[in-house]
This record gives sequence, structure tokens and C-alpha cells, in this order.
Amino acid sequence: MYDFENFGLAEMVQSGKFLRELGQDSACMEDAACEVVDFLYEAFRVRGSGESACALVRCFKTHTFGELPPDLREAATHAMHGGVPSEAMPCLTLLATRGLRPEWNSRHASNGHKAIPLATAEMVNQAPMIARLVQQMGLEPGHLIGAASGELEELERRTLDVFHVERARDSAFVPSQNEFVKPYGVCSVLGFGGLLPTGELFFVVLFSIVPIRQETASLFRTLALGVKLVLLRHLAHPVFSIA
Repeated sequence: MYDFENFGLAEMVQSGKFLRELGQDSACMEDAACEVVDFLYEAFRVRGSGESACALVRCFKTHTFGELPPDLREAATHAMHGGVPSEAMPCLTLLATRGLRPEWNSRHASNGHKAIPLATAEMVNQAPMIARLVQQMGLEPGHLIGAASGELEELERRTLDVFHVERARDSAFVPSQNEFVKPYGVCSVLGFGGLLPTGELFFVVLFSIVPIRQETASLFRTLALGVKLVLLRHLAHPVFSIA
């Protein structure tokens, strides 16, 4: 068990070891990602009360529209408000979720985040949290909507920076203030991720009910490598669970 206030190098090494061992028996990438968000939700606790330090933990991955199952194609099309998606259009797709409310424990129950279309740089920039995540992690909107192979090779070798909002309340970069941030006491938001050899990006986002300092957030750059290893094991497996 860890707490964000006392999370240091030793805890980073130990939790990274646990992360790397996840998903070995999973039948698909979604199941492996579920193990990742479950681990993070259960492992980080509030000192004293013992409750989960996260209101919500989610894992996203980019997919082209043409590779999505029918229900996610429908969700992405609906989000375009009359626009016509191309088969090659990238979508930021919810792969796994774990949180306080029952409906936050299944990607199928998500409202508005199942498959977010990213047809243009303007669409990326119109979503404040996604735009800020991309910027803070050292990416450009073009990396989400399609980059040259040389850029992708360079990105895959890099350890990306973290996305961190220390004060989530009233932040312009964290939406749903009245529906989510304030009623559930979200203090800080932390995101980390990387690039897979397929050219697809993945992100894990934690919504914490305790403050996360910048020096703590920076340690999660290394944990991103553990999550990447978990997902890499399943590149040849189905992405989504058929259950």
C-alpha cells in the first residue's frame, strides 16, 4: 500500500516491479489494462482512513476509427455531431476504468469518454484536458492525429513527461467541475503514458482525492514503462474483451 504524500524512489521501484508483472494471464489488452487500473486504485491509499486515494483511474489508448468495434464506432460518430469520420481517423478510446461509483468500473458504462474522435488538431485543442495532457507530456496534437514514421520512432524511444494538475478544483484544464471534481473531492490529476511500436499512444490518468506534489508526479514517468510492458505483451492479442 502506498500514499502519495510519502511516495519516493523506493516506492517507485517497488510499485514498478508489481506493475510489470500484471496482465501475464490476460486474454486481451483490455483485460491487462483493467489489471493496471485496479492495481493503481487499490495500491494508493489515504493515510489514516485507508480509503482509496483515487476517485477514478482510467487507461486510454488511441485507435483508428476503422479498427473499433461497432459500439465504439457509434460512440465516436455521435461525438462528431454530424461530422463524417474516416476509417483512418484516430480516436482516444477508453480501455479500462476503476472508480468510486459502480458505473466507473466498466468502460461500457462511460458517458462521453468511450471513444473521443481526434480528426484534427483543432479537435484536440477544443478538449482542454486532452490538449494540456498532450502539451505537458512533451507531445504535439499532430502526434495524436498522425505523425511521420521518423517522429514515431523517436517518440517510442523517449520517456514522456507527466501530465500534472496539482490543484484540480477550478482548474481550466480539468472539466466537469460541478459534476465530478467538486462533489468527489478531486484534489490533483496525474497522467502518464507512452507510445507503442504500432504508433498508438496510451495514457493512464489518476484523479486523486489527496494532493500530489510535482516531485511525486515526476516519479510516474518511470511507472509508464511498466504499463508499456504490460500492454506490449498483448500486441498480438485482441484489444477488446468479447465478454
